[in-house]
Amino acid sequence: MSQHIEHIDKLLQLCLKGSQTAQLEIYNRYYKAMYNAALRIVKDTAEAEDIMQESFLSAFTKLHTFKGEVAFGAWLKRIVVNNSIYQYRKQQKKNEVDLENVMYKVEDNDGIVSDHVFSEQKAQKVMETMKQLKDNYRISLTLHLIEGYDYEEISEIMNMSNANCRTTISRAKESLRKKILSA
Repeated sequence: MSQHIEHIDKLLQLCLKGSQTAQLEIYNRYYKAMYNAALRIVKDTAEAEDIMQESFLSAFTKLHTFKGEVAFGAWLKRIVVNNSIYQYRKQQKKNEVDLENVMYKVEDNDGIVSDHVFSEQKAQKVMETMKQLKDNYRISLTLHLIEGYDYEEISEIMNMSNANCRTTISRAKESLRKKILSA
């Protein structure tokens, strides 16, 4: 077992005993990834921040239910993703959808776009185009391509059959491809 995993296990044991220092250490290790996971689903920075905070609170409150069958980070991300999807669906019911399609060009001092910046722009364009997809396409692609969930996990999270999940992701990829090519 690696030292990192052993250290996390020790921190989790301290958290179970109520150590705020251990909780802060866990928070500092995972908050950026959890915030980004939430942001990609809800598309609102303040909402993602709230979800991340609530997810950590929930995780620390329910830490005694963590069985260690998966890595702590995966368990925590599952909480964040579930909370994000729940909040996004709740938001959709209220019709509080924020439509933002901002694309900007970054140039170096000579006015020439560098290869690195060009790659970043392409990635940014893909992310922006993903926002234009239907909700189930966007969420399933985010979970699969960005968060790294497999089809079985996504089908469970999104309450759909495994076959439907595969079809949805395939169609989402094709829709994304068409939107990027037509832009």
